[in-house]
Amino acid sequence: MIETAEVIVVGAGVQGASLAFHLARRGARVLVLERETVAAGATGRSSGFVRMHYDLASDARLAWTSFPYFEDWVGMVGHGDCGFVRTGFLQIMPADLANNVRANIEIQQGMGIDTAMLTAADVARLVPGAVVDDVSTAIFEPRSGYADPSGTAAGFLAAARALGARVVQDCAATAVLVDGDAVAGVDTERGRFAAPIVVDVAGAWSAPLARTVGVEIPVETWRHDTAYFGLPDGRGSDFLIVIDEINEVYFRPEGSETMLVGLEGGNDVGGSPDRPLTGARAELVEEMVRRVCARVPWMADGTLRTSHGGQDGITPDQHGILGQAGPEGFYLACGFSGTGFKTAPAIGQCLTELILDGRATTVDISGYALERFAAGRPLVGEHPYRMLWH
Repeated sequence: MIETAEVIVVGAGVQGASLAFHLARRGARVLVLERETVAAGATGRSSGFVRMHYDLASDARLAWTSFPYFEDWVGMVGHGDCGFVRTGFLQIMPADLANNVRANIEIQQGMGIDTAMLTAADVARLVPGAVVDDVSTAIFEPRSGYADPSGTAAGFLAAARALGARVVQDCAATAVLVDGDAVAGVDTERGRFAAPIVVDVAGAWSAPLARTVGVEIPVETWRHDTAYFGLPDGRGSDFLIVIDEINEVYFRPEGSETMLVGLEGGNDVGGSPDRPLTGARAELVEEMVRRVCARVPWMADGTLRTSHGGQDGITPDQHGILGQAGPEGFYLACGFSGTGFKTAPAIGQCLTELILDGRATTVDISGYALERFAAGRPLVGEHPYRMLWH
């Protein structure tokens, strides 16, 4: 064995980094193994939204519990910079979901989240030049915004290192080692590492790793494209994050002169996570332009700067898998389905509690356990919307 630790975290994306930080803060000896470099997977291609609205109350609670980290990174973490930019957040919803939206907003207001239901006139005021003829229902969070996912992961890991954690990059995990009914460590392309606890936070590679200890998880490779468009002359970046569920598109400012755009449809599910990532296809970019301009026609004068593809692990209900599974000492934190960035601070804290104390007390994460799939209990919102990705 090359090195020993109390906990091995496989994956140095934002979820693995948050977990390493919270474990190290509790005094655990942590070793993070990363197949490439910090934030090289889903985290580095994330759109970085920091917002609280979901149709599942536990998702909203995890996001709300995470929010103080983004607002006060220096006070909460103390290393690096998460790059949080407060823009406000707007989600435009189909009219037939108005009652569900209202109910979810009431639940979230009960948690203390600053959120409200808006009318078309409100949307026109908040997004100058927007088409609002088809808008009857919208959600608004004035304190929300976006952050730098890579910077967030790097900051968490810098803080973890300061507390004694070790990070080994360019070290792909090939198998989790088991001694009897308990975890013994991890085999990698650079040798073996010993620990009685291993957490699979390997993103799109999580299912093959879990399979090495006989644990089958319903996590497939999910690929998603985003593009960056230059803003038209004279148009500033002082606009909100917008998720437009009617046109199935989302956009936010990026820096001072660019707009980031993504679609909810057109996703590629399945296949090997090792195949090369490519930029968005021309027809997909054209569809992004069409849908953005349907909401904000002034973007017709924008220019394509670049595009890229990213990947994550996705589950059948599009919610993450959290908790112990298989041999003693093996834990899962994967399948975040493209929405794990904003909840990473709270999930790291909750998993630390589960691992070290036997139960998460900050937020109840028991509903995210792997067993829900075999039991036919997929996570569905109390007042549900439709699946985000399709």
